[in-house]
Amino acid sequence: MKRRLFWKILIAFWLTFFAITQGVWLLFEVGRDRRPPPEGAVARIVAPIMLASAAQLVERGGPGALDDPSAGLPAEWHGRLQVLPAGTRDISGAGPTTEPAITRTVTAPDGKRYELRYTYREPPQRWLHFNTPPELLILGLVGGLVFSGMLAWYMTEPINRLRGGFDRLAHGDLHTRLSAAVGRRRDEIADLARDFDLMAQRLEQLVQTRDRLLHDVSHELRSPLARLRLAIGLARQSPARIEVSLDRIDQEVRRLDELVGELLALARVEHGATSAEDYFDIAEIVRMVVEDARFEAQQSGIVIEFEEALPPEEARPALAGNAELVRRAIDNVLRNALRVSADGQSVSVRVGLEAHAYHVSVIDQGPGVDDTLLPSIFEPFVRGEDSGSGAGLGLAIAQRAVAAHHGQIMARNGETSGLSVDMTFPLTARPSSG
Repeated sequence: MKRRLFWKILIAFWLTFFAITQGVWLLFEVGRDRRPPPEGAVARIVAPIMLASAAQLVERGGPGALDDPSAGLPAEWHGRLQVLPAGTRDISGAGPTTEPAITRTVTAPDGKRYELRYTYREPPQRWLHFNTPPELLILGLVGGLVFSGMLAWYMTEPINRLRGGFDRLAHGDLHTRLSAAVGRRRDEIADLARDFDLMAQRLEQLVQTRDRLLHDVSHELRSPLARLRLAIGLARQSPARIEVSLDRIDQEVRRLDELVGELLALARVEHGATSAEDYFDIAEIVRMVVEDARFEAQQSGIVIEFEEALPPEEARPALAGNAELVRRAIDNVLRNALRVSADGQSVSVRVGLEAHAYHVSVIDQGPGVDDTLLPSIFEPFVRGEDSGSGAGLGLAIAQRAVAAHHGQIMARNGETSGLSVDMTFPLTARPSSG
């Protein structure tokens, strides 16, 4: 699984951490000569040496030996070195000293015991002390603020663009696209923007299809309704033609019923209302469709030729999907071929298995379809000039049914005449649910 955004954040964090550590090191190197060492650490190293030298002087000459210039003690020692009678807490006797000290007890030549005390100063104690250099705290704070600010901007800026895009889309602006707005990013947010564009494009197509379908449906309904009104008007004007008018009314009502039925079938296929997951033999379905069509084609003198290029039935893989949808798709394509065929012509139906997919072809000898109409022949209410009766929904239903099985349907004209419709049903795909 790709985690491009995770790696970007991780790399940015480590770069910030490296910059902070290198900045702290640089500050310490620059200020090392100006920063005195801690006095307490120095005192613990120097005090034993000073106290040992002072103890030798007191043991030989008493406390006054420390003040003798001939002793050779450094002048700065006198401010830190004290000689007190043993047991004395402070020279003044005012109370315990507040400065830390390192002590040593010695005995003078007169037998009295004295305490040598080396005092030094410690920095004031804070109520909250982490022993952290202030440079590290400052650089950590600055680096954290910079990293957090850049990360927040990097994350929220495209998210705000997405929010704006969703808001425009919710207000009906279906032309909204965000891929250009996110720039050349290559992470999960860019993928989300591209998915948004696909969603917006699909919504725009669905709305356009709905509007076109409503327009076509209203046009298709208007014609039979106008003929119904005309037949009723003629019957009222001429009672002798009532029977003819009733026959015309009955014919138009049947056409309306067929149109409504095909519209309902198209709606069910597009919304997955008839989806199922069965396993069936597509060759058997094609045979059944061909046998039913042959019974009707005999009256028109049309011959239906059926050809199989399949392995034996026991070695044939079953197709997963909705058997009724597949039957209806093949039946609609075959009936469309019969509708455009003339007496004495033939229609060829072929089914084969190749490249992990079933292929079904229906080839007629009719007039074919104008090349300009081929790209839109599977859209609702698109009919060729010589397609005969029908609302132009049969091929649209077939296309939706094949697409529900993740297959493809294509149409092409023959070299001289006729139309060939090829349907492909992959074996590994499951039917979509809508």
